[in-house]
Amino acid sequence: MKKITATLFAILLAAGLASAQNPLPKGRTQINAGVGLAEKSIPVYVGLDHGIGNDFSLGLETSYRDKKDYYNVWGFSGNFNYHFNRVLNIPSTFDVYAGLNVGAYLYNYYDSYHDNDMSSVGLGLQIGGRYYITPNFAINLEIGGGNAFSGGKFGVSFKL
Repeated sequence: MKKITATLFAILLAAGLASAQNPLPKGRTQINAGVGLAEKSIPVYVGLDHGIGNDFSLGLETSYRDKKDYYNVWGFSGNFNYHFNRVLNIPSTFDVYAGLNVGAYLYNYYDSYHDNDMSSVGLGLQIGGRYYITPNFAINLEIGGGNAFSGGKFGVSFKL
């Protein structure tokens, strides 16, 4: 009985390890799009991530948000993420990551209390996750802080 239990345990462990791989392997690219949370408006974003190693990805993103009759903001950022799937033995239907981003933001204010056009640069952090409904389609959720991309984002991801 002990041998059967040990064998079943070994099979389950091996199956768990076999599924614990990065959902965005080296050389693969995915497109992300969705909406965000901001203080006075709802931003929209589109971007892409590219796997550069077993647990690492680089990405680019642009976002736009508009508060009618007050301002609009364009954002352009790059990000670097570490994916925790392999080290935490997370199944490949999930993708849990954290990282840094740096971005430039172009503001256009419509009221008389601000300069008409402004720009800024910011550095921020993010943590997020994806749930792959199919091997190439996921829903994503991310929270971040430290810059104009702060807040949360919800959207979809498509592997190319």
